[in-house]
Amino acid sequence: MGRIGYVLSRVRRMDYAAMARTARELSEKTGKPAWFLMADMAQCAARYGAGYVDYKIAQMYRLNAAQRATQITRGVSNAIVRRMNDRAYWHYFDDKSQFNTLFADQVRRAWLNLKDADAASFRAFLVGKGPLICKPLDGSSGQGILKITPDQYAKPDALYASLRAAGIGIVEECVVQHEALAALCPTSVNTLRIATLLGDKKQGVVYAYLRIGNGKVMDNVDCGGMAAPVDLKTGVVCGVGANKAGEAFERHPMTGARIPGTAIPYWQEAVSMCLAASRVVPQVRFVAWDVAITPDGPVFIEGNSFPSHAIPQFAAHFPDGIGILPRFREFIDL
Repeated sequence: MGRIGYVLSRVRRMDYAAMARTARELSEKTGKPAWFLMADMAQCAARYGAGYVDYKIAQMYRLNAAQRATQITRGVSNAIVRRMNDRAYWHYFDDKSQFNTLFADQVRRAWLNLKDADAASFRAFLVGKGPLICKPLDGSSGQGILKITPDQYAKPDALYASLRAAGIGIVEECVVQHEALAALCPTSVNTLRIATLLGDKKQGVVYAYLRIGNGKVMDNVDCGGMAAPVDLKTGVVCGVGANKAGEAFERHPMTGARIPGTAIPYWQEAVSMCLAASRVVPQVRFVAWDVAITPDGPVFIEGNSFPSHAIPQFAAHFPDGIGILPRFREFIDL
């Protein structure tokens, strides 16, 4: 689908009620008329491939044309994925069981494919286990993830049936994160989102962010979490935590821990792990890796063959209005 086809497709599928709500919300924030913001959103959709969520998160209402052209909007992100990632190979990342099998050396924890396991296998898996994370096989954005604890293991057959009914496809041991990251928010495993790109001009890490939870089990920004940029050379968090609501935090609202200046343990090891993994399925050239840092080093949580473009859009991380697209242009022509 070309750019014109993409725009027409978006026009047909646009949630106009949500777009109007966003315009009213931004009108209260900026003082600009809602009708003006609606018209501006439509212009940004046509010219830059931006959805109304892009418009809000990147605060495109404050940007001029040159600045807007540097944002990684939904349309731009989709075009990059279509160009770099062969859909015939997405299953290695989209199916969590296949991912865990292919990258077993980097996952380094016990897990069970609940879709293939019977109740007896589940009972055996529970023996000696602590808390477990339960996920749909092909879920995203933290949706459908559950955490179960040993006090629920007393009736394993009933638990097995309830997890199957809830659409759970994979059960994994919980990752024990490094104390330096647990100090930011102890309720979630706070993971690195490291994006690798095997570009025609350059290959390597195009961006990295630390995702931080805010009271929930997940650190995902679609579940109320936040993200902060990481300096690729030093492995030190170099900006505030920001969320999809447009809030920015120098200190975590729960723990009071300062976010900028946090040094990521095992940073170089995490980068090396992602770079090596990026060549395992060379038909998928743009991958966002979710990496947990344990006391013993980095481990994979998952890899994303269709990376969310929300995190590298947050306006709080681009105070001069110049977005992340110039970094992508170092790797590929856009």
